[in-house]
Amino acid sequence: MGRGTGDLGLDKSFGYPNNLAAKYELGKELGRGHFGHTCWAKGKKGEVKGQPVAVKIISKAKMTTALSIEDVRREVKILKALSGHSNTIKFYDAFEDENNVYVVMELCEGGELLDRILSRGGRYTEEDAKTIVVQILNVVAYCHLQGVVHRDLKPENFLFTSRDEDAPLRIIDFGLSDFVRPDEHLNDIVGSAYYVAPEVLRRSPFWARTESGIFRSVLRSDPNFDDSPWPNVSPEAKDFVQRLLNKDHRKRMTAAQALSHPWLRDSNEAMPLDIFIFKMVKSYICATSFKRAALKALAKAIPEDELVYLRTQFSLLEPKNGSVSLDNFRVALAKHVTDAMKESRVPDILNLMQPLAYKAMGFEEFCAAAISTYQLEALEGWDSIATAAFGFFEQEGNQVISVEELALEMNLGPTAHSVVKDCIRSSDGKLSFLGYTKLLHGVTIRISNARYR
Repeated sequence: MGRGTGDLGLDKSFGYPNNLAAKYELGKELGRGHFGHTCWAKGKKGEVKGQPVAVKIISKAKMTTALSIEDVRREVKILKALSGHSNTIKFYDAFEDENNVYVVMELCEGGELLDRILSRGGRYTEEDAKTIVVQILNVVAYCHLQGVVHRDLKPENFLFTSRDEDAPLRIIDFGLSDFVRPDEHLNDIVGSAYYVAPEVLRRSPFWARTESGIFRSVLRSDPNFDDSPWPNVSPEAKDFVQRLLNKDHRKRMTAAQALSHPWLRDSNEAMPLDIFIFKMVKSYICATSFKRAALKALAKAIPEDELVYLRTQFSLLEPKNGSVSLDNFRVALAKHVTDAMKESRVPDILNLMQPLAYKAMGFEEFCAAAISTYQLEALEGWDSIATAAFGFFEQEGNQVISVEELALEMNLGPTAHSVVKDCIRSSDGKLSFLGYTKLLHGVTIRISNARYR
């Protein structure tokens, strides 16, 4: 059995060229990881002739399962597809021989973000922190738009291109990354304990004993904003951090939303298209007319701060005569399409938005479609927002509804009728305030071929 096929008949041939030595001259080792090491190298020909590069050398001997082989294949595929973004490390080439896979990338000589944070004693001014955070959020939003989740976001996986103070950041190491299809969840626990999200832990009980204490803190502890340095941090920055650390992922800001937050609003960065908008609009157009009326009322009560994000996303869809249709969403996606987006099947979401082909949606209705009740609920002013929204709903959308109809609206079975009964006013048979808020939270998606009404 050849060394290329490896353990238990595994096929360890990737189909990459085997002429690394003809194109690159390998030099000193730069770092070492679990599956191999990274070396300095210099290009011998082509666009990188005479240019220093980094070569990640992944040992085939350590690829002991079909899954580990597929992980490497996927890592190269993702790196290649996302290489064009200004905050993603540039991919140049992939090679292989009997022993290793070689991934040739941009050489970033500025070191890890972690090292730079530590060199400052762990303290950044808010202005300096904004410069870093904006770059991180931009590339994360881009990954999510492509249907890619990095799954190991941490300061060690961001490198500066040079030692200059204002050098740009590049995200590296897509070894744990994966494609995630629309409406799909990834269930395995991966990544680093100190940076893991609570919802990742809730999906699996299998924790390494050494990490269980950290995981327990992630699930149970709340961030402490009383200790230093928080008393000297601006209210906007505190709100920004709190909204990114919400334990309920449905209430947490997306990366694109975070870039629209008041703390970052003066960064003058071009805002990225948010895949979240597509998911929310898809749910809206597949919802019942009663649920849409409830959301339209909610849209009229949206605070000005939240409208900034919605206006930006609406403009990115390049509305015609103040409206957008399915074609606008299709063109917006096409502008950002890469092989990663095709692999993750993100464009498939357009098929579920088909009813929008028959209807133009103005900005007011776009707000109703794109807004998240859960995210609004996380705001301090939620009570007044909900009260105002219910007032609008009373004027234009509330109607007489039976217990059976409301249960159907909320996707609840007959056993829930007693609960639903409390949501309808006995005086006129219409939704109460409690019923209205429950309706907003309910899952009322019904996919239909009927034209958008």
